Amino acid sequence: MWESKVYEINPIGVVRSVLKERGEAPAFGDEGAPDAWLEINGDVADGLQGIETGDEIIVVTWLHLSRRDKLKVHPRGDTSRPLTGVFATRSPVRPNPIGLHRVTVLEIEGTKLRVAPLEAIDGTPVIDLKSSVGEQGEA
Repeated sequence: MWESKVYEINPIGVVRSVLKERGEAPAFGDEGAPDAWLEINGDVADGLQGIETGDEIIVVTWLHLSRRDKLKVHPRGDTSRPLTGVFATRSPVRPNPIGLHRVTVLEIEGTKLRVAPLEAIDGTPVIDLKSSVGEQGEA
């Protein structure tokens, strides 16, 4: 029998971006999202070994300002489109607001990575980084 449990997630860092409010963020990263910095906590710095400038990575974020109480949305906020279950969309509005962002590493300064494009707003918690599918060294 399935039983609901609560799990704790500890962010590994934070997004630093010129985007300060949800309304400023494009719906998708390929729609004019700016560069942003990922500030990674020093206690997980060893996990950055192997990431290089030019790499494509997946940034996993916790969309901390998103609503969690809706299960249906109009895709892309377009009310002319029918209500659709959130699991069939990329809407940030969902029970567990996890964001997935495919970005390119532009610069590395210690535990800070400048990446693009990233549509997450300033202060968004980073919960994981992953190499893109098919990258060398993927475990």
